[in-house]
Amino acid sequence: MPEADPFFGVSPTHVLMASMGAAVFLAYLIPRFAFLRAASSSAMLMILGLVAFTFIPGMPQALDPTVSPRIWEITSEIAVIVVLFATGLRIDNVSSWSRWRPTVRLLLIAMPLTIAAIALLGWALAGMTIAGAVMLGAVLSPTDPVLAGDVQVGPPLEGREHPIRFTLTAEAGLNDGLAFPFVYLGLIIAAQGANPSVWFVEWVAFDLIYRIAVGAAVGALVGWVLGRSLFSRWGSIAIEKSGPGVLALGAVLLCYGIVELAEGYGFIGAFTAGLVCRRVQERHHFHKRLHAFSEALEHALTALLLVMLGSILPALWPVLDWRHTLIGFGLLLFIRPLVGWLSLLRTGMTSRDRLIVGFFGVRGIGSIYYVGYATGHMEFINEDQLWALVAYTIFASALLHGATSFLVDRYASPWREDFEAPDTTKRSDSPPIIGGDS
Repeated sequence: MPEADPFFGVSPTHVLMASMGAAVFLAYLIPRFAFLRAASSSAMLMILGLVAFTFIPGMPQALDPTVSPRIWEITSEIAVIVVLFATGLRIDNVSSWSRWRPTVRLLLIAMPLTIAAIALLGWALAGMTIAGAVMLGAVLSPTDPVLAGDVQVGPPLEGREHPIRFTLTAEAGLNDGLAFPFVYLGLIIAAQGANPSVWFVEWVAFDLIYRIAVGAAVGALVGWVLGRSLFSRWGSIAIEKSGPGVLALGAVLLCYGIVELAEGYGFIGAFTAGLVCRRVQERHHFHKRLHAFSEALEHALTALLLVMLGSILPALWPVLDWRHTLIGFGLLLFIRPLVGWLSLLRTGMTSRDRLIVGFFGVRGIGSIYYVGYATGHMEFINEDQLWALVAYTIFASALLHGATSFLVDRYASPWREDFEAPDTTKRSDSPPIIGGDS
C-alpha cells in the first residue's frame, strides 16, 4: 500500500505554481505602482524567477534548456504565434507605401547586417564555430513584439500610430519569421560544411524564397477567409455564442498549422493572417475584443517564459565571459542602433526618429524559440554559449529598453494622426451582418 503524503507535506509542484503566480502578479504590479505608467515588467519577471528558484525552499530544479530544448521550443512557439497574430490585428493604418518603407529597409538592410555583425563577433571574438556563429546571429536578430509593447502601436481602433511606433511594430511582426532562413543556414552549415557550392542554390530557392512567399501568401489567404467568415451572417452567431477567446485561439492555430503544412514560415503567416483579417472589416469594434483576448494570452505565456528564463540564469552564468558580454551589449548599444539608423536614410524620417527606431531593437521571446529549435534539431559545440548569450541579452534588453521606453513619446518628432478611430459607444457588442438587412 503506498505511503500517504503527510498532511502538511510540501509538494514541489504546488510550490512552483504558487511562486510563479506570485512572480507574475508582482512583476506587473510593482512597475506600475513605482513608475505610475505601464513600464516594462520583463526584467522584473526574470529577476523574480531567479530569486524564486534560488531561494524558495521546495522549488523543483530549473528546466535546463541544454537538456530539454524541446519544451522551451514548443512553449515559446505558441507564445510567438499568438503574439504575431495579435500584432497584425492591432495595426490600424496600412494605407500607403511610405508608411512601410522604413520597415522594409529595416528588414532588408538592417537585419542581414545585424546577423552578419553578430556572426562575425561570435566567430572572431568568442571562438565559436562558423555554424554556431551564424546561428547566434540568426537567433539574436529578431526584435520582439511583446517586450517592446511600450514603444509600439496601441490596441485596434485607438490610433497612436506615430511612424516610429508603426515601424517598430511592423518590423517585429515580420522579422521573427524572416530570421528562419538564417537559422536554417546555421543548421545546413553544421550538417554539410561551410562550402556554399554544396547548399547555396537550394537554400536560396527553398528556405529564402519559397518558404517566405508561401508563408505570406497562405497567411494572407487564411486571414481573408477568417475575416469573411467572422463577419458573415452565420459568423456573427458564432461570435455571440463562443466569444472572442475561442475564435482567436482557433484562428491562430488554424493559420499556423496550414502555413507549416504548406512548408511556409508559420510566423510570417500568423502576422499576415492577423493583418489581412483586420482589413476585411477594418473599423469593426469586434477587433478590440479579439485583440484583448490574444493580448491577455500572449502576456500570460510570455510571463511564464520569462520566469523560466530567469530561473536558469545562475546555471548559465559560469559559461559567460567578457567576450559574450561584449557581444550582447555591442548588439544593443552599437550594432542595432548604427545599422538601424543607416538603413533608414532617405526614408523621410528625421535623424532623431531614425535614432529612436534604431535604438529600440528589443530582443525577446523569438530568440528563445529559435535557439530551442536549433539545439533541439542538431547538436552544436557551442550550445551552452548560445543559450547563455541569448538569455543574458534578453535580460539586458529588458532592463535597458524598459527603463528608456518613455523616450519615444518625449523625443519623437511632431506628427499628425491620419487614422480617425470610429465611435463605438453606441454600438452593441454583437457584430453587424455584412450585406445589411436584406
